[in-house]
Amino acid sequence: MSAAKDPGPVETAMKEKLTALLNPIDITIRNDSWQHRHHPAMRQCQGGGETHFSVDIVSEAFKGKTTMQRHRMIYSVLSEEMANKGLHALSLKTKTPEEIATATTSRREVE
Repeated sequence: MSAAKDPGPVETAMKEKLTALLNPIDITIRNDSWQHRHHPAMRQCQGGGETHFSVDIVSEAFKGKTTMQRHRMIYSVLSEEMANKGLHALSLKTKTPEEIATATTSRREVE
């Protein structure tokens, strides 16, 4: 559960930049900062900051790239937010549409 109902400026910038770079088929960004409200940076902003996010993204741009390469793409485009906007941590799930389709097919076969 997120403390903020509407996306803040960091989350908004993240979505805009990731969408421009990766043209995702699906993107979900969750502000997990409230779970880290005991951290010093969060205490300074009374727990309402934008420091920790989970990002699930599906994009053709990841095709042929390793997980490390995919994560580097994301960290590179969000370097301003990391350096100057308080973004501290990302939990990333980066998939291609084919990987999602394969996972869905595998789950159906098990059922």
